[in-house]
Formats: sequence, C-alpha cells, structure tokens
Amino acid sequence: MTDSGFRVRFWGVRGSLPVSGAEFQAYGGNTICIEMRCGDRCLIFDAGSGLMPAGVALKAEGLSRFDLFFTHSHYDHIIGLPFFPPIFDRNASVTFWSGHLAGRMSTHRMIGEFMRPPWFPVEPDICCAALRTRDFRAGEPLAPADGITIRTGALNHPGGAVGYRVECGGRAVAMITDTEHEPGTLDPTVLALIEKADLFIYDASYTDAEMPRYRGYGHSSWQQAVRLAQAAGAARVALIHHAPLRTDRELDAIHQQAQATFDGAFVARDGQILDL
Repeated sequence: MTDSGFRVRFWGVRGSLPVSGAEFQAYGGNTICIEMRCGDRCLIFDAGSGLMPAGVALKAEGLSRFDLFFTHSHYDHIIGLPFFPPIFDRNASVTFWSGHLAGRMSTHRMIGEFMRPPWFPVEPDICCAALRTRDFRAGEPLAPADGITIRTGALNHPGGAVGYRVECGGRAVAMITDTEHEPGTLDPTVLALIEKADLFIYDASYTDAEMPRYRGYGHSSWQQAVRLAQAAGAARVALIHHAPLRTDRELDAIHQQAQATFDGAFVARDGQILDL
C-alpha cells in the first residue's frame, strides 16, 4: 500500500449465518465484513463474523485507528463486534458510524443494546480502546478523514439499511448490501451510489429465479447486480452476501454465468484482496 493507494479486502462474504464444512472452503463461511484501506486510513464496513480475523490481522500490522460503518444491525452484520481485538486495546481508537436507525436509536445505544447480558456476558464499558460513535441520516455525506468522502443512501431492507460510496484518490468503491430490488426496475439510489464506480459490492443472495420465493426478505440477485453495473457504467461488481447454504460448486457456476454476461462481475471470496 502507498499513501494514495486504495485497497479492498473481503473478510466475510456470507449472508444470514456463518457456515463451515467441506462445501464452503473456496469462498469462505464468514458473514459480512469488508475492509477499505485508503492510504493509511482503515475503513471497515459491517461487523459480521469476518471482523474477528480482520481485527487479528490488522492489529498484527500495527494499525490502531479504525472507522467501522454499519449498513444495519441484523445479527449477521454485528455478530463479530464483541470479538474485534482492537476494542480491547488501550492504544487503539475505533469510531462507529450508523445511519439506518436515525431518529429511532443512536449508534451508542445500538451497540449497548446488543453487547450486554443476556445477549453477551459483558457491556462495552469493559473495552479499553477509545471508542467514539457518530450518527447520521441516510443521504448525508460523511468525511471520516482528509481526502476521503463518503456518500450514503437508504436501501430497501426490513428495518432499514444504508449503502455507501467511498471516494479516495480519484477512485470510487460502493458497498450495497442488504437491499431488495423491484422486478423490472433499477433503484435510483443504488444507481447514484455506483455510477462509474471502479468497484461496487452488491447483495447477490439469490438468483432471479429464486427471487419470487423470497419476496420481502430484503435481498437481491446476481443478475440485478449485472444490470445495475451495465446501466451505471461501473467497471467491476463483487457479488457478496452468499446464501448460507450456497456451496462452492454453486458459487462457481454463478461466477461463470455472471462473467459470461458482464466480464467485470465476480463472486467474492473470504480473504480476497483488490488493489484499485
């Protein structure tokens, strides 16, 4: 990494529930956690089970300052937070950002609600790191550091979710999960966030054929990801939030079909790194 570099690392790409076993080796079993490194700043999106290995590796690198952005607070996107090693390091600082509960619950209260007995044995006050929280409303721009701008937008998901577009060093990466599309339409909020992006990361839990069965679940398909990429002029699209029982063989087939339709599409894997 250089001071002006932009790196994306996938620490967890599975949706709904972590999985393990012989059929889930190639793409991994951790739930959503995406690292974006903009120069020396480390931005993390979602606190799924992938956050624990992310924290171990990032701490070993000597990083001590983190910004963690929640798309929303369903279990699979928060389960890793109490196991994030930096929050127990007195030399670390972590800023938490959320906007999906604006007007209903603060980020501080949200974390306190799920990190306490009986859901977890201890409360956040056990943490030694300098913890800060930042609240925003979907649609508001964010500026976590000099040279980094983030645009936000509301997504179509039960209880609400937020999509992000991170711009740094002339490059743009969008994080779009969890969201459900209306058949035959392209969400204008999503299109705005991914317009001409170098990469966008998209909820592809289902196929188009499966969508009617899961109407109202708040997720989308890999075919919709391709349609959005083509309409918005995005260079690449990473397919994430894999259905928990989607095997390596099935994801291989989706990867091949997606690339045959749009060569910038790929199925993301745990541990995958992209330098933009």
